[in-house]
Amino acid sequence: MNPARPCLALLAALLGACAGMPAPPPGTQVSAAQVASAIRPGESTRASLLASLGPTHKVRFDSGYEAWLYQLAVPGAGFDEIVVLLDAQGVVRKMRRRSHISGPAGEPIR
Repeated sequence: MNPARPCLALLAALLGACAGMPAPPPGTQVSAAQVASAIRPGESTRASLLASLGPTHKVRFDSGYEAWLYQLAVPGAGFDEIVVLLDAQGVVRKMRRRSHISGPAGEPIR
């Protein structure tokens, strides 16, 4: 028997197990207290968000504006999505919270 076969079989099983795991929603997870204290439209800046909440998924627009995505865990309901709009100077202009973007662990994002 080829000694590489058991290793390949084990590798295939491990990769298959990883493929079946649900991916977490995009964005850094934050607490409600962090959101309340760190995100203040007209006051908070790119630097203050990075210091308070850490790096996250970002979308940059040609205008220089950026949308930053954070996730707020909601027990038994999945996550709320927090989207922060920063202007070209790096100041928070708007914040939006969308409720219950996914169900309990394992359910897809709607």
